[in-house]
Amino acid sequence: ASETELISGGSDKQLILWEWSGRGTWNNQLVKSVPLKGHTEAVCAVDAVYQSDEPDLNLLIASAASDSTVRIWSRHGSEAKCIEILQFGNGFVMDVCLSFLPGSNVPVLACGGDDCKINLFIQQNGQFQKTLILPGHEDWIRGIEWAFCGKDLLLASCAQDCLIRIWKVCTKSKQLPKTEDDSIRLKDNVFTVKDTDTTYAVTLESVLAGHENWVYAVHWQPPFSKDGSMQQPMRMLSASMDKTVILWEPDEESGVWLEQASTSLSPMGGNTLGFFDCQFSPDGSMIVAHAFHGALHLWKQTTVNKKEWTPEVVISGHFSSVEDVQWDPEGEFIISVGSDQTTRLFAPWKRKQEAEVTWHEIARPQVHGYDMRCLAMIGRFQFVSGADEKVLRVFRAPKNFIENFSNITGIPMEKLCSHQSSDLPEGATVPALGLSNKAVFEGDMAVQPAEDEETFNTISNQYPEIYFQPLILTEPPPEDHLLQNTLWPEIQKLYGHGYEIFCVACNNSNTVIASACKASKKEHAAIILWSTSSWKKLQSLSFHNLTVTQLAFSPNDKFLLAVSRDRNWSLWMKQDSSESEPVFSCCAYTDKNTAVHSRIIWSCDWTPDSKYFITSSRDKKVIIWGQCDLSVTAEGNMLDSIKPCSALLDAGDSVTAVSVSHVLTPDGRYVYVWISFCCSQSHALAVKRLCWRRHAGRAGHDDQNSSQWLQLASCGTDHCVKIFNVNRFAL
Repeated sequence: ASETELISGGSDKQLILWEWSGRGTWNNQLVKSVPLKGHTEAVCAVDAVYQSDEPDLNLLIASAASDSTVRIWSRHGSEAKCIEILQFGNGFVMDVCLSFLPGSNVPVLACGGDDCKINLFIQQNGQFQKTLILPGHEDWIRGIEWAFCGKDLLLASCAQDCLIRIWKVCTKSKQLPKTEDDSIRLKDNVFTVKDTDTTYAVTLESVLAGHENWVYAVHWQPPFSKDGSMQQPMRMLSASMDKTVILWEPDEESGVWLEQASTSLSPMGGNTLGFFDCQFSPDGSMIVAHAFHGALHLWKQTTVNKKEWTPEVVISGHFSSVEDVQWDPEGEFIISVGSDQTTRLFAPWKRKQEAEVTWHEIARPQVHGYDMRCLAMIGRFQFVSGADEKVLRVFRAPKNFIENFSNITGIPMEKLCSHQSSDLPEGATVPALGLSNKAVFEGDMAVQPAEDEETFNTISNQYPEIYFQPLILTEPPPEDHLLQNTLWPEIQKLYGHGYEIFCVACNNSNTVIASACKASKKEHAAIILWSTSSWKKLQSLSFHNLTVTQLAFSPNDKFLLAVSRDRNWSLWMKQDSSESEPVFSCCAYTDKNTAVHSRIIWSCDWTPDSKYFITSSRDKKVIIWGQCDLSVTAEGNMLDSIKPCSALLDAGDSVTAVSVSHVLTPDGRYVYVWISFCCSQSHALAVKRLCWRRHAGRAGHDDQNSSQWLQLASCGTDHCVKIFNVNRFAL
């Protein structure tokens, strides 16, 4: 039957039974949800089975939580309730699985936990009773799953002892009669079900040793319908902390379970932990797994060789709060940084002979050891980023990225490359015990040994100095390539701040960078200006008393605006100077006597004509200031000329981000947007940054009506980067 229900459990201490009506999509109003409340701690495992051929009649659910209990729930029609609580004292159950004993409709529940034993519960007289304990594992049991094999019932279990065990449950009558010889035989664990007066025996079928670290999940390939009956394929999948997913099958001749050839699936490199879970697709032709760092991995079985699996394109993104997002100057891709310590680059994938354009992560220029906080583009293929450290780091795109970017987006290389492209490195790698992305040139890459060449598994071979291998891509790269083959070389470090970097900005001519760090004193709250040609410190601008929260250069590069946690803003004007490097001086500001905002100012931005700027604050106010007149040079005159030039806009809640489009409406009006902390319906939590695409049109689209569209990128604490299409003719 078609799948119309699912059960989920979460850290909100409840289960939710979801039901899809079969019409429309999952995320519209045609989905019903029934909450099941009762656990007092986070739910960590859940399973369910239908107890009759009519799914609506009876559903049996088992859930395990951190409150050391397993709860049994029953759903009859539209009513669901808890019918039993199994107590486990001070222990924790890591996984549960429900099934039915062979040849009967008697439910059996398997529980595996931190006592290293599998507890089997059989439902008798309407109550689950502990019937059998299966010892064998030597560490916490992480996963268990039932599967029918003919008339027998198989149970697979995995644990932190790096082993997988397969147990067989069958009726006692099927066991071979006792023999008189002295042959060694496995001991039968026997139990009898009173309701049916049937005796069952449980034996250890096999122990699979192939992983080198904790095994977190084990799953059978789903059964399929054939000739009116369900067939269970004898294939099993396991995921481990050793960075591998293994596919197991019994040998056709001996029946011994073996690791199938070519299925130690693409171990991940880079700064990661291993796999947390894995699943077969319904037909067994695809495998999906997810890792500890939130990444999904997808493999597909090749049609030519059924024992070979190839990585496939899969969705990806940040797995923690996204702190900043920026469009590249040409509007062809966006870059974001997050608290997951990564910098990620997203671009539209333009397939050949297809109109569909979808956005994907195509590079991960920076995988850091600190939480990322901010970034600014310096031209098209160069950016500077700041993290919870005192250093700013500058990165430049390598040649391999530019070539693959051209292949994926369909933009010709001639439009992307400059005359200096021949001097670019091929890629980047992070040396052992290093934090900086080191450039890799064509002559640096290790020569791959031939297939027939004998290699010695030495320490130096296991941990090579250079992990990077150049790739020719025509589609977005899979996760393992994103981790180690899409890094950008770090070309400069900028030292000067005393505390963690908080914000950074670059002017529109890409000549000056402004940055600020966390501060509780005036001497640490200074803004530092850097030259992008010499990477030297140009100037230190001291005014604010607390952390500067955002910096913004005016589009004409004549002004620099700063907003701060001290509830004030400061405006710095570029002075005409005989020196080659620009010099800025403070020309306007607010202080405690003239301040309009009464709480921290979170964000600011400029109108495209550089005449007005906007500030937004935790005090729920959005204020438009102006005009900024270049003909006024005296500080006093500039102070008098810049005032709130509209009524205070009350957003109703803390305003965390504000942005103004570089493109005007058809009748010449400004387009700006602000997002308040709670009133944003597009992000579930706070929005950290907004950024308009500089040009009209949609990235990756060539249609003639594209000029009617504006694109807005946003990021927030819900781990998401979102892109909105805005019709400038229908505002």
